[in-house]
Amino acid sequence: MALGELPEKDWYIILGAAPSDSLMELKRKYQSLILLYHPDKQSTDVPAGEVEARMQRFIEIDRAWKILGNEETKKEYDLQRRDRELTQGWPVDAQVLIEDMNWNQSEHSYSLACRCGGKYIVSKSEAEDGSVVSCNTCSLLIEILRRPNNLCDLSLQKMQKVQLGGQFVDISTTEYNEK
Repeated sequence: MALGELPEKDWYIILGAAPSDSLMELKRKYQSLILLYHPDKQSTDVPAGEVEARMQRFIEIDRAWKILGNEETKKEYDLQRRDRELTQGWPVDAQVLIEDMNWNQSEHSYSLACRCGGKYIVSKSEAEDGSVVSCNTCSLLIEILRRPNNLCDLSLQKMQKVQLGGQFVDISTTEYNEK
């Protein structure tokens, strides 16, 4: 099941669970809800509209379990969910150069300690694209920055002349501010 085809629902809320819940806890919550909403367990004197609503709820619960009950799809969903949360425009706590982060060869990722004691962890490909990363234990965000690929490119940029108010100005005299 490709997660990209599914609507942007919070499957944890549907199961009454939290992302930190264990697989066993997720399964327990799924089983109690599926018994409650199973079509065969419904009484016959329920209005037609409520029967349809309960059937939709049953389908959502089943779909949530199919995603969260499988480690691979849960991991993919958690990444998409985290990505959605990051794109909500939350303020960035700091801007960090990728060169200031620690490279972990075995995990092929960069990491940086957060002030809460957690870590910012980003894969090499995400870091190369420049991204916003959240701490794995708190809600703080950092933006990953990269320096120009080589200083020769920067020197060429600084030697260009620009037209400013009808006059050509040599921008080679402006200083490059490394942060």
